[in-house]
Amino acid sequence: MERQPQILDIEEVIKAKAGKKARRIPKFVIKWFKKFIHQDFINEYLKEGYVGVEFCENCLKYLGVEIEVVGRENLPKDGRKYTFASNHPLGAIDGVTLGAVIGREYDGNIKYLMNDILMNLKGMAPLGIPINKLGGQARNLPKLINEVYESDCQMLVFPAGLCSRKIDGKIQDLEWGKSFIKKSRDTGRDIVPIHFEGENSKRFYRIAKLQKIFGLKFNIAMMLLPDEMYRSKGRKYRITIGKPIAISSLDKSKTDVQWAQEIRQHVYDL
Repeated sequence: MERQPQILDIEEVIKAKAGKKARRIPKFVIKWFKKFIHQDFINEYLKEGYVGVEFCENCLKYLGVEIEVVGRENLPKDGRKYTFASNHPLGAIDGVTLGAVIGREYDGNIKYLMNDILMNLKGMAPLGIPINKLGGQARNLPKLINEVYESDCQMLVFPAGLCSRKIDGKIQDLEWGKSFIKKSRDTGRDIVPIHFEGENSKRFYRIAKLQKIFGLKFNIAMMLLPDEMYRSKGRKYRITIGKPIAISSLDKSKTDVQWAQEIRQHVYDL
């Protein structure tokens, strides 16, 4: 795929998202935020112009992240389409990593739901289905999701939606949504469970907890994710891939909500 060098200007992204409201944001706040998200560090990588799976693979190299994959032999090689369902402990580097691992296995033929702000990254955009987490949801999102499930693309999902939080003293996903069960059943996709081992900083979980206590609708914790990804430099993560779960085995003995939580537990048991 042809390279697409890019320079990210977070001020322009904010203007595109917030419209006239962006004028109310003081310049010093924008300047601070550019530094906080490490805009210069990001741009040093973006100017290389990698796209798709190559973007993900080279991003890991740029960060010096090492990945251990357990159960690689469980990745199906029969040419069928599958739904790969993973926990979401980090919110950024886990998505990039799975894009690299699963994407390389299936020649880049993968798609996953992606924060629409990330769709501003030309290198990530070909892999993503934009989902708006800061404002009103796009009306055509259900149609886009259906089209991908019905396509020959492998589908990578994080059923919790948000990245993991600290719950009962443990870093774990929120309750998994049932949509991936129904969509997989409707399109005949077996489900491949994946466990990603890792956690964000203590600061991230403290802020996420405060956000919940005060009932803030704006996802402040999400704004920390670029910095959390920067902090992942030089780290090692382990991915465990389980054996495919036949969609036909998810029968009417349980509801889709119950099946979703059972698969969630199975992922943590891997």
